[in-house]
Amino acid sequence: MSAPARRDVVRFMVSRGLSERRALRVIRMSASALRYQRMPDRNQGLRERILALAHRYRRYVAGMIYLKLRQAGEQVNHKRVERLYAAARLQVKRRKRKKVPTSERKPLGRPGAANQVWSMDFVFDRTAEGRVIKTLTVVDDATH
Repeated sequence: MSAPARRDVVRFMVSRGLSERRALRVIRMSASALRYQRMPDRNQGLRERILALAHRYRRYVAGMIYLKLRQAGEQVNHKRVERLYAAARLQVKRRKRKKVPTSERKPLGRPGAANQVWSMDFVFDRTAEGRVIKTLTVVDDATH
């Protein structure tokens, strides 16, 4: 049973002559829950500014909207902006990557004779004193 429904049950029992304390004990509810008053929404103005920025800058995510709010001179927490942005379901849809069709894979052919295919690479090493030696290695793929 939800809290508002339980409050109605307690009020009904009190109107029938049962004490409030006894009615609360019967339905296992605390007195503070019965007297609870919701606080006014202090995020309403910020929520409206976030919506306005999100509609103006359609590709901006929560972090960029947070930066725009800070540039406007507002002292606002980035986690609050992210929470309100997500609650308003303003997430920017990710663009799907274009899939390139893959071609048929074939193993690389070995060169038939020397001096047809060469490979090169840089190799790094250190001396005992800590100096770096950089060497360009060139290799014939047929003879290695």
